[in-house]
Amino acid sequence: MRIALAVGLCLLSLLPFAAVETGAANAKDSAKSRPSPTSVRESYRTRLNNNMVTIMAGSAQATDLAIVQDIAAALDDGEALRVVPMVGQGPAQSLKDVMFMRGVDMGITHTNVLKHFARTGEVGPGIASQVTYIAKLFNEEMHVVARAETSDLGALEGKTVNVGVAGSGAEITARLVFEALSINVREVHLNEADALAKLKTGGIDATVVVAGKPTPILSQLDRGDGLKFLGVPYIKGLEADYYPAVLDNNDYPALVEDGARVDTISVCAVLVSFNWKTDSTRYRKIDRFVDRFFSNFDAFQVAPRHPKWQQVNFAATLEGWKRSPASQAWIDRAKSVAAADPSTQARFDTFLAEADTGPASASPEEQAKLFRAFVEWSKTQDQN
Repeated sequence: MRIALAVGLCLLSLLPFAAVETGAANAKDSAKSRPSPTSVRESYRTRLNNNMVTIMAGSAQATDLAIVQDIAAALDDGEALRVVPMVGQGPAQSLKDVMFMRGVDMGITHTNVLKHFARTGEVGPGIASQVTYIAKLFNEEMHVVARAETSDLGALEGKTVNVGVAGSGAEITARLVFEALSINVREVHLNEADALAKLKTGGIDATVVVAGKPTPILSQLDRGDGLKFLGVPYIKGLEADYYPAVLDNNDYPALVEDGARVDTISVCAVLVSFNWKTDSTRYRKIDRFVDRFFSNFDAFQVAPRHPKWQQVNFAATLEGWKRSPASQAWIDRAKSVAAADPSTQARFDTFLAEADTGPASASPEEQAKLFRAFVEWSKTQDQN
């Protein structure tokens, strides 16, 4: 009896040690099943980068930055797609960034900038095969701001005019337009804020701003600044690359009298990407973005989105340039859906018509309305 009791006591004394050993083994197994901090970071890094696209825009004051911020606000869900706006240096530099800067997926440039670089070879030969367009977007107006005593654009002959920083889209547009109009000016290269400050004090005679109306930096001017807009005539030499445009009191109450208008020209902004191979990771990111972007067009038509969205027709073509295969595939799919109904096909054929090609074509607002109707129709078909 004493021997049995002694043995029992010994076994009891060993139980805590056995539990500790079992707990240690379970903890070791649990540690093995938990991912390491390194693997967690790598998994998150991979997921974050695979779902992210970047879009290079213009300066902090530019209309295209507001547009890119709208895109991010409407499409970015943080998981399936994250859109990162990038503050750049205007349409000319944005094109270069898309072509050469690591980490830039897309950018907003101008159609005349594309043609300029294709013609000059400044960024290398074969640009038309290296860059594709996701979509034509909206028009950006040419604003020529001068002292109130300046009679018209011709009065700037021989005068000092700011055409934007060297290499900018504004510089390219200003030079091409002044050349077409046979107006010779003394160029200076300042940013918009510095140029307006010098203009107010008489340090320069005029400044050129190419931006979607109403652009914030010009909206801040008031009647006491002694400035005004100069009209830009829409002559035959400008018809290939520019469109007629108007600035009025609704756009700039301080610079245009109520009921008055200033005729000018505009150039089309376009969203572009590098022409990645269709089996590449970068292309797949573009494809994911395009599907979300085009399928949610109606989200850009309501407040507080920028009013320039009312001009956008995703299906408008850019002559001489290749549409992104991702964009073309989406449009082709939409067209096949529309083909199921002859009346819808007719509407979609109208939608596919070239935007901004002249008075006979539908206005950008009409084409945008058509596209919204088409998207809504497509949604009802998907629900049936």
